[in-house]
Amino acid sequence: MNWQEVCEHPSLKDLPFKIETDETGKIIMSPVKFYHSLFQGEIAFLLNSLLPKGRAVPECAIKTRKGTKVVDVAWLSFERLAQVRHQIDIEIAPEICIEVLSESNTKKEMIEKSALYFELGAKEVWLCSKNGDMRFLNEKHELIHSELAPKFPLKIEA
Repeated sequence: MNWQEVCEHPSLKDLPFKIETDETGKIIMSPVKFYHSLFQGEIAFLLNSLLPKGRAVPECAIKTRKGTKVVDVAWLSFERLAQVRHQIDIEIAPEICIEVLSESNTKKEMIEKSALYFELGAKEVWLCSKNGDMRFLNEKHELIHSELAPKFPLKIEA
C-alpha cells in the first residue's frame, strides 16, 4: 500500500497505534503509551517556545526510500513548511526530527531511521528516552546539546 491508501483505508482509521510502512508497503503498527504522548506534547511546546520561526508538529509522516516513517515530533522552519504543507507524506525531512523511544525500539532501528531523515535534509535528530533524557545528533556525530535549539533541556519532565 502507498501512504495515501493507508491514510484513507476505512479499517485503519482511528486506531490507537502509530502506523508506518516499510519499503515494500507493508504496514507496521506500534502501540502508543500515555507517557509517549506526554513527552510529545512537552517537546512540541518547548520547540514552539524556543524556535518561533517555525512550527513543531506531532506525528509527521515522511516518505523515505524505505517506506513512510512517522516521526513523533518534528520542527519545520516556515520556509520548509511552505514547501511541504500540502503533501500527504512529506518528501523533505523537517529540520528537527524527534523520536520518543519505547521498549520496542532497537538501536539498529533508530540508526536506520536517523540516516533516512538525514538523507532527506534533516539537520538534527533527537532521541527522547522513556525517562525523558534527550540525545541530540547531527549527520556526523552526537551533540552535547542541540545546535538549532541550544536552550532545549537535556531532560524532559512530563
